[in-house]
Amino acid sequence: MSQQQKTFRAIEVGDGSDGRWATHTQALWPLAEGWMTEESRTPEGADRARKLFETHMPELVPVLDRLARQLDRPEGETFLTLATLRPFFSGCTQIGGDGTLLRNYDFSPDDCEGTVVLSHFLRPVIGMQDAAWGLLDGMNDAGLAVSLTFGGRFVHGHGFAILIVLRYLLETCTTVDEAIGKLKSIPIAIPQNVTLVDSEKAVTVFVGPDISLTEGAGRLRCQPSAHAGA
Repeated sequence: MSQQQKTFRAIEVGDGSDGRWATHTQALWPLAEGWMTEESRTPEGADRARKLFETHMPELVPVLDRLARQLDRPEGETFLTLATLRPFFSGCTQIGGDGTLLRNYDFSPDDCEGTVVLSHFLRPVIGMQDAAWGLLDGMNDAGLAVSLTFGGRFVHGHGFAILIVLRYLLETCTTVDEAIGKLKSIPIAIPQNVTLVDSEKAVTVFVGPDISLTEGAGRLRCQPSAHAGA
């Protein structure tokens, strides 16, 4: 079996207004641009993405605008909504309990940005970044931690990439119960398992474009398979 190496980086970006976030993200733009759908490149698609973001993540709208100005790309704002991305199906493994969240990444190192980011957009959040400001996992200053795995079904619908949803939960919630309450009303584009942990409880929930949020019976969810969608 051939060995693969991955170099991870850790950066601090503050509130995204001083150029540190933009310098890092500009270098990733050629790859990120390829994740956008054809619909997202139309005025109608961009407008729908903006309205969806305003409806479901109103607290993050000022941050979206601030980052879009820093990115300074014609389609930058639409991309940053993460409501217009091509589906990507990838597996990870995670377990939560007793105030602890553990996880790994069961996919090719080439598919992982490998950047641990400390930010202060609305509050201090640290996590493994993907798609410019989305998160594969993370924790906020209140001690709430979240992570994701692929939900196991290759379906796609109208909604957000789960990466921005994890960001939103960490930016606006302090407890598992509060995060689950918000997660129930957010449209998710592909099936995902989300594990949420605070000092009092750990819960895994199942979400997707064709199901209502359902809480898992146990603490552990594994999904080691991976598949990239076009």
